[in-house]
Amino acid sequence: MILEDLYRLLKSGHVQAQGVVDTMTQPIVVLDQNLCVTTANNAFVQTFEVERDDILGQSFFSLGSGQWEIPELRNLIAAVIPKAAAIIGFEVTHDFPAIGQRTFLIDARRLIHPDNNSANILILFEDITSRQRQDAEKDFVIAETLHRIRNLFAVVRAIAMQTDTDNRTATEYRDIFLRRLEVTHRAQEIASAGETIDFEQLLRQSLSESGAERLQFNGPAVTLASSKVLAASMIFHELGTNAVKYGALSVPDGQIHVKWALEAGPRGRTYLNCEWQEKNGLPVTPPTRRGYGTELIEGTSAHLGGKVELKYDPGGLAATIRIPV
Repeated sequence: MILEDLYRLLKSGHVQAQGVVDTMTQPIVVLDQNLCVTTANNAFVQTFEVERDDILGQSFFSLGSGQWEIPELRNLIAAVIPKAAAIIGFEVTHDFPAIGQRTFLIDARRLIHPDNNSANILILFEDITSRQRQDAEKDFVIAETLHRIRNLFAVVRAIAMQTDTDNRTATEYRDIFLRRLEVTHRAQEIASAGETIDFEQLLRQSLSESGAERLQFNGPAVTLASSKVLAASMIFHELGTNAVKYGALSVPDGQIHVKWALEAGPRGRTYLNCEWQEKNGLPVTPPTRRGYGTELIEGTSAHLGGKVELKYDPGGLAATIRIPV
């Protein structure tokens, strides 16, 4: 093989190698022993928005107004040649002049030329900015999900513990528990989505279908924030449940009249004043002891920053609920 053929083969190999480097999607740059740029692939040029002719022959650490002048990175790269070492996964976060803040993992390896034993350094950049953002979003979603699961479990546990078992069969307890759980589930779906709900719609959803058909409404359009949906739903579900068991909805002709209005309160707050009145039902008397329903209605109203008054009139239960909106 003559010298010209050998040179041609070496040149062809160089072109092929350069072609392989240019097909890489990660930015790649090759430095000589003086840490000056000898080669940069298309991905490097496009990623860092530079001109190839402007960087060839230039010191790597002077590129982009010295954006790579990071002492630890310089020491690592300078140590590659004499020690034949490698840099794997060195993380760099920098606010680049052209492309903004990015985070890269940097790999650097020593390249030995078989002809003259000269050593170059190949540096590969992996942009992990999007990955870090996705990881942060994933961690947030997982944490939020766990938080919601814990909250929901606490609600379910509270319903189970406070649903009275005295003088009830297992079937009766199960049915009551599942009804309360279903109301909680529907309200949680609205609350977790961050949605608001129309107050009249909330009333209808909180009652059974038969109960909703015998509701009489009178009040302006009012929208409740998602943070109040669960508590308000449970209040009116308990009122409806009591009406089905002991009050107006326990007889065919019974009705429930609900009227409400908005009123200005102290410190510029607005309150929803709602009056619940059962009519044409069975006579009611005050309970001999406080049950789960009464405690839930009064406690939940207080939790919302409002209050509730229950009146056991002979003609039917009357309740006044005051909720800040």
